[in-house]
Amino acid sequence: MKINKLSLTILFLFITIDLFGENDNNHKQSPNVLFIIVDDLNMLIGSYGAEGVITPNLDKLAGEGRQFNRAYVQNPACNPSRASFMNGKRPNQLGIQGLGQNFRDLYPDIVTIPQHFKDHGYHSVGIGKIYHNWGKQFEDGDPKSWSEPPKYHWAAHFHDWYVPGRPYQLHYDLDKGPAVQMVDVPDEAYLDGRIANAAVNKLRELQETPFFLAVGFWKPHLPFNAPKKYWDFYDRDNLPSPPLYDEPVSGVPDVAYIDSPEARSYTDVPNEGEISKEQKKELRHGYLATISYLDTQIGKILDELERLKMDKNTIVVFLSDHGFHAGEHGQFGKWTNFEIGTQIPFIIKTPNINEPGIETNSIVEMIDLYPTLIELTGIPWPEQRYKLAGVSLVPILDDSEFEVKDAAVSQTIRPIGAGTNINILGSSIRTNNFRYNIWVDQDDGKIIDKELYDLRKNQYEINNLIYDTKFENEQHELHIKLINILAI
Repeated sequence: MKINKLSLTILFLFITIDLFGENDNNHKQSPNVLFIIVDDLNMLIGSYGAEGVITPNLDKLAGEGRQFNRAYVQNPACNPSRASFMNGKRPNQLGIQGLGQNFRDLYPDIVTIPQHFKDHGYHSVGIGKIYHNWGKQFEDGDPKSWSEPPKYHWAAHFHDWYVPGRPYQLHYDLDKGPAVQMVDVPDEAYLDGRIANAAVNKLRELQETPFFLAVGFWKPHLPFNAPKKYWDFYDRDNLPSPPLYDEPVSGVPDVAYIDSPEARSYTDVPNEGEISKEQKKELRHGYLATISYLDTQIGKILDELERLKMDKNTIVVFLSDHGFHAGEHGQFGKWTNFEIGTQIPFIIKTPNINEPGIETNSIVEMIDLYPTLIELTGIPWPEQRYKLAGVSLVPILDDSEFEVKDAAVSQTIRPIGAGTNINILGSSIRTNNFRYNIWVDQDDGKIIDKELYDLRKNQYEINNLIYDTKFENEQHELHIKLINILAI
């Protein structure tokens, strides 16, 4: 039987479609990954029940994906948290708890999430703050992770400032100034507006290329500077209130409390003493304005992904690197093992997610990201010196009621911001009902303080029950579980 040229062409096309799927961006075998990280965002998002907070784009994403209501970082500070989830290891495994340690200096051959995707055929791109962004050892943005040089990844946060008469750019010559700025300028006057535009343009370039695109927004990190129109979303005399706003922290050891050190580092906030009620309202207002500004920038990227019809073959991950006290418990800053410090908004959207828009209350940790993305995309598992510490969350994407673990563990240090000179390490375990914290003197290994919180009625409650004999059994069980997880 003769087979003409047309028949051979048709046969080849059928074989190609059968093996690889249709030859367009919507039907590739391995999905793309859009990985969105934001900085210092707590749970003030509309979809998480924050009434009056304007976040329509994140609310929409939550309605199309799986919103995790009990997601926790492994450290409530930028560098150790990002080093942890980008490498799939706990901070105590990496030996990184402070701001001054670079994971690549400690582990030259470790394989990050974007690096692993790059090694398996993806074009890996980093735009914005993905790893820690300050200190000379972080300036290169970890070239091993990327297929092309990263962009907008390097500066201090206070360098992102509008200066009249200057171009819209980072101003490396600026010293730290005020904690807030409200000016009638376009979105691009601040870095996140330019990051969003760069990400939109990159999506257009990558339409025919399997990609891992990490976009790291700098907001709502201090300083709270956003275009005036976002400040105008809120009435300062009627701001959405945080849980336990300005309430005293009763029975909590001094080591657990931070007294707003980050906000106090700016020139318009007193170094010590009481922060006035009016200034607290101004800071709170600025935090909300930057959240809504951030939400708009995220919306630009998600809208473009949909316009290009790339959403049909793209996994979207959204998370914050840790929580933040924006007036909650009377504090402004991070670095705490309270719920506000360690809990984060976390959403995953996949093209074929089961029951989109259904939330989950299953406890998850950010070390679970690495194995989750591997399973979702089907790429091989990495050969690491240490196995990944997390577990895949795919079962929860399939069934919102599925539970992959019964506890999350976080750690923070004193003094705040320390590099390797850590005097005290605070370790915290969160279960469905309780949070238990221990503070250990690193010099002699002795426990110097403990905390126990019953969160069944209010997950933001701070009423230390460590000396309540009714909870002795719970305290003992949580202590053993925490030690076993961390092998302290």
